[in-house]
Amino acid sequence: MTTSTDKRKVLGRGLETLLPARQVPHAPVTAAAPKADADEVHHIPLAQLDRNPYQTRTSSLDPDAIKDLAASIKAVGVMQPIIVRPAAGGRFQVIAGERRWEASRSIGLPTIPALVRQVSNEQAMEMTIIENLQREDLNAIEQARAFERLSREFGLTQDQMSLRTGKERSTISNFLRLLKLPMYVQGLMERNDISFGHAKAMMPLDSPEQIERVARRIVDHGLSVRQTEEAVAHLVQPLVPRTEKQRIIDPNVREAENALQEALGVRVTIDDRKGKGKILIEYSTLEDFDRILEALGGKKTD
Repeated sequence: MTTSTDKRKVLGRGLETLLPARQVPHAPVTAAAPKADADEVHHIPLAQLDRNPYQTRTSSLDPDAIKDLAASIKAVGVMQPIIVRPAAGGRFQVIAGERRWEASRSIGLPTIPALVRQVSNEQAMEMTIIENLQREDLNAIEQARAFERLSREFGLTQDQMSLRTGKERSTISNFLRLLKLPMYVQGLMERNDISFGHAKAMMPLDSPEQIERVARRIVDHGLSVRQTEEAVAHLVQPLVPRTEKQRIIDPNVREAENALQEALGVRVTIDDRKGKGKILIEYSTLEDFDRILEALGGKKTD
């Protein structure tokens, strides 16, 4: 069983593999340009630092959070060095630690402790994405797009992303599924008009038009996640005509159906007859088929 302590150890493991943690020593400011060293902490003038060109966060930094961090830094200093890499003209680019940099600038600190890394553009981008994913202030769509970039640009599997970011594989899968939602719905999520729970509830719907209609109802009428689930259920499984015999479903079977539908993101029907029967899993795209097959322990199709 994974404890909260174990979870904290996992979080950040991806970056720590590349960027070993280290307490900041009380070292004097050095005027000479520092060289990349895996262990040495340098105090670099803030005036020599530039913003990370590979920053994937689309939302702005929370001013109140920066203010709180600045107050902490003013009281006890920067406890964890930022990560930078050399740039042209004796300058440096911030790879990790943008909030610490911004907070230090806001209170007029002359220097900031930093670890210098000689990394390629690709490595800098990957490190930035992983650092963002380990934060708590990204919205769901930003996280989904970050995971998609790790898959598309670096060829990481969901298991590898889980190992590097400390997030459960099923969580990563759910985030990636958000990118299949209509752009209108993704925009609502970015503005926090609908939640991750609302989005998950709408995923069983096949039609983008249906998804958008339900999303508008959520916004216009303030539907809860539970009410959204009920609305989607009526669309996925409409009322059976009077001439058709109603299904009588054991509560345990219904619970199993709901659990499978939530885990796989597609419609699942269980036909149980005294302990025997069949499970029907419906899919509408090859991407769904590959995801379901992988979740069940099979291999993807070519």
